[in-house]
Amino acid sequence: MKVAYYPGCVAKGGAPELYRSVRQILGPLSVEAVELFDAACTGAGVLTERNPLLADALNGRTFAMAEKKGLPVMTICSTCTGTMLACNARLQQPEYRGRVNELLAPEGYSYGGGTVIKHLLWILVEDVGLDAVARQVRRPLEGLRVAPFYGCYLVRPSSLVSEEHPERDLYLERVIETLGGTPVDYDSARKCCGFPLITMNRQAGLRLTGSGIQDAKDHGADIMVTPCPLCHLNLDGQQEEAAQVLGVPLGVPILHLPQLIGLAFGVPPRELGLSHHLVRPGATLERFQEAAAR
Repeated sequence: MKVAYYPGCVAKGGAPELYRSVRQILGPLSVEAVELFDAACTGAGVLTERNPLLADALNGRTFAMAEKKGLPVMTICSTCTGTMLACNARLQQPEYRGRVNELLAPEGYSYGGGTVIKHLLWILVEDVGLDAVARQVRRPLEGLRVAPFYGCYLVRPSSLVSEEHPERDLYLERVIETLGGTPVDYDSARKCCGFPLITMNRQAGLRLTGSGIQDAKDHGADIMVTPCPLCHLNLDGQQEEAAQVLGVPLGVPILHLPQLIGLAFGVPPRELGLSHHLVRPGATLERFQEAAAR
């Protein structure tokens, strides 16, 4: 499979381990990623609130790049995915798309409305196939209890993300099972991580962050996995402060989806950037590996 790869901003800035780990799993799965190096930031919804036309022009430019190559866009960020899907829906209106194309014309771009946007998680299940994923597993995650954390943008609004694929809100669980792990069922899996709230009401945001982690921990999670680097920045980077707000210890490692897959594929932890995390997963993974060896 060949895709137009849109890594977004965070994977090349605040979470470079995500960018690195994606490259480790695409080859074994026969996914050829043509990176859109000249694509701009999606605006993460913030720019849309300030200047909707500019935000849609920036995203339309990215869609035009992929359309010109005849490829679907693959994202690795839930926030990018949600922002792009909403923009693409607006650009299905010919008159409005014409306004955007007027802005793109000086660079020689024009968007016809035909680009498909899919998160890596959706591509794994719907295009690569879980059987193909299973064939690459070298170190099954047997005995590891993994809490899926979808966050907001990958499950809502359903009219954009799951109308044609109503089970997308279960894909993380399916991938975890395919890798040999045990998915943890808990209420906070599809709630907000608190990232948008922290800049406006830090205490409330941290409480939301911590409560999601605590919920996973209370249900027996060894680790959590997320398909969104912004969720990861919050759940991992703000976890210590969130624990202080709640007044309880947390200490739950948070993995990016490609890191979890890479571990099951037998990729060495150092090549997946696991040492970049503030809540280090090393001790948890060592306990799991020791138990698996018995």
